[in-house]
Parts: sequence; structure tokens; C-alpha cells
Amino acid sequence: MKLKDQVALITGSARGIGKEIATTFAKEGATVIISDINTESAEATSTELNEQGFSSCSLACDVTSMQSVEEMVNKILDKYKRIDIVVNNAGITKDNLLLRMSENEWDAVLTVNLKGTFNCTKVISKVMLKAKKGKFVNIASIIGIVGNAGQSNYAASKAGIIGFTKSIAKEFASRGITANAVAPGFIQTEMTEKLSDKAKEAIFKNIPLGSLGTPQDVAGACLFLASSDADYITGQTIVVDGGMAM
Repeated sequence: MKLKDQVALITGSARGIGKEIATTFAKEGATVIISDINTESAEATSTELNEQGFSSCSLACDVTSMQSVEEMVNKILDKYKRIDIVVNNAGITKDNLLLRMSENEWDAVLTVNLKGTFNCTKVISKVMLKAKKGKFVNIASIIGIVGNAGQSNYAASKAGIIGFTKSIAKEFASRGITANAVAPGFIQTEMTEKLSDKAKEAIFKNIPLGSLGTPQDVAGACLFLASSDADYITGQTIVVDGGMAM
């Protein structure tokens, strides 16, 4: 019960890696807020957790809108009076080669992934600064470290998150607030399941451990950073990629 009595907000947690993070946190005793732009999926995930005996609620939020984020945070504070942990997980991809990439494809990815992280951090940091404690865990990607053809927008957003995390870690450290990032590699998701066997084989060749990661691998790293085990760790990026980026 590493997160007993903690209130944790996970953005983009209706499904996928975000859902796994929320489930892991709930199993460790946290009250988890399932936040997503997809209201129905968020409600379904929250209901699923509650039926398993965990503490959870769902809130619709568009992280690209400061007003939407403020409304969500006010609802959390009205109900729970505190926010101890934030996982900035909401993100999208709109892949294309640079010469074919539209301005909209660039703007959409930077707005959701990077501005969304800024919006949530800015609003919730005020709560944590007053409490003089708190933990931010931002989901980056190895693509933000090594780059990838056809993903210049995504790489820029995730590299931005790493730099953003280091900066806020320095700003908030004196008030007992830590900020770290987790950078997943290739993880088993609905998207990777659709890859051909040939494509998967090519990926495996670049991963020393020889397999895709699981959402639980990412959730475990987030749990560590959100728990008291990582109280003396801030401004760091944990890479969860089977050795690929090295």
C-alpha cells in the first residue's frame, strides 16, 4: 500500500497505459481520478475499479484548455480537498514525414502533449505549493530522446516534456515537490498489436531484451516515482525500453 490515503490524478487514463497506471495506483491504496476527454470510457474505467473495491472517480477534461483543467481541479478539491500525485499521461500521435506534415498535425500533437502537460502542471502546482508536498510524473518517450522518422511533431513534444520536467523540478524542489519523467519504448498496446510480424521482428532486433514492454512495466516506474521510495529523486527521466535507446 505504497500510496495509501493519497489522491492521484492520471490524465488520459480511460484506456491503455494511463488505465494501467491508474489501476496500479489504486491497488497500492490511492484514490485515483480517471481523467479523459472520452467521458464514456473514463466512466467505464472508474466503474470497473470501484467494482473491484478500489476508490476512484472519473472527470471529463480537455487538457488543451486551461479552463477545462481548472474546472476539473476545482471538482477534485471540492470532493477530496487535496491532490498528492499527478501523472501527465494524455497524449496523441499524428505521424507524417516532415515535408508532408500539415500545420494542423504539428499543432495538434504539440498542443495536447506539451501544452496539456503545462496546463495541468501550472494549475495543480498551486495546490501542491500550498501543501508543500506533491509529485509530478510526466510521460515522455524514447522518441523524445532518439527521434524517429515520421514523428518530428511527437519527438518535439516529448523532448519538450523532458526539458519541462527538469525546469519545474528546479522551481519546485524547495517546496518539497518532485517532478520526474518516464520515457517508454515500444509497449504492447492496441497500436502495436496491429503491426505485422515482419514489423515486430524489425523492432525486436533493436531491443536488447528482445521483446516489447508491457503497460505494467511503465506503471511500475510511475509507481516508484510517485511513492516515498523516490522522495530524494527529482528532475530525472527513467527510460523503460528494454535497452533500446542505449
